[in-house]
Amino acid sequence: MWGLPFLLMAAIVAEDILAGPSEGALPMLSLGPALASVFWRVIQTALMGSLALVLAVVLAAADNVLDTRRGVIALVTILGVTVAGVIASSVRQRQERELAEVRAVAEVAQQVLLRPVPDRTPPLEMAVRYVSASAAAKIGGDLYEVISTPRQVRFILGDVQGKGLPAVRTAAVVLGAFREAAFDAADLTEITSRIELSLRHQAAEDAEEEEFVTVVLGQAVVGGSSVEILNCGHPPPLLVRNEAVTPVEDPDPGLPLGLASLALSARMPMKIPFAPGDQMLFYTDGVSEARDKAGTFYPLSRCGTLLDGGEPQAALDRLQDDVTRYVGHALEDDAAMLLIRPARGDAPDGARRPGGQAASLAADRPVRSG
Repeated sequence: MWGLPFLLMAAIVAEDILAGPSEGALPMLSLGPALASVFWRVIQTALMGSLALVLAVVLAAADNVLDTRRGVIALVTILGVTVAGVIASSVRQRQERELAEVRAVAEVAQQVLLRPVPDRTPPLEMAVRYVSASAAAKIGGDLYEVISTPRQVRFILGDVQGKGLPAVRTAAVVLGAFREAAFDAADLTEITSRIELSLRHQAAEDAEEEEFVTVVLGQAVVGGSSVEILNCGHPPPLLVRNEAVTPVEDPDPGLPLGLASLALSARMPMKIPFAPGDQMLFYTDGVSEARDKAGTFYPLSRCGTLLDGGEPQAALDRLQDDVTRYVGHALEDDAAMLLIRPARGDAPDGARRPGGQAASLAADRPVRSG
């Protein structure tokens, strides 16, 4: 593409020489600086315009039209396009610099808002993946966080209603409140209450924004054999056992964060039996609502095979690649995924499945914690 202006001008010069002055091809030399402004910097565009003017003068003199109306129009045209090309190139360079600055800020913001999570946080092994649909930034309205204490690990994954900077700001509020509450809150219900309070404070400061957030919170106690989750209007996580995929449906799902005033009852967590060999995938609607060209949603049942075997990060690599292939292009919505497994060697012996076989699904049915 960088050599296209030269090739085009060479073709125009050859055409003028072969066809003679009757064709009036000289103004077409302005295409050289015009194309240069698309690919090249300001000085290079100006030099290409100067070259086009020199060639036009030489060809016009050879055709004996340099001092005619046709020759003057050709030179003025090339000069005008060169000036416009220089201006366009300058504007393009400025926009590229601004975009680079936005991306640099987004990198820093991502490191602050969406920090990397450790591969192993007893009693869990885990991996996280975030894919932003924004071309200019790497953060959006999806969020995740993992907080580890000596007694337990707590995590959150969610999706802010809305797009753009307001969604990022709300995600920051949710993550900030979760990070503070996860260390000392008595349970998941208290964490959601403290996040709700932070969201109310934000709404009071900006009455025009009424955003809500769907989230799933979870915790696993060191030495335990279950995972406790609290769903607030979010797509149900997937329990993967021996490649079989079971949505962890809450019979009484809570409302999204930010809508607590509309709830008829308090949110209640569930306990899910979680033994070696089990996996649980938390995701946002960027995954579950990904569609192929026919408009069919991505089949989550495929996760069982894709997530089986290897390290958690490699499993999410396979899942992300499969979703992208299914859609046929880059995802059009932000997508976040969190995969957890019992850490090897951390589960009590009583939680291990005899012979590696799955226990009865009825025995593993989610139950309300007391």
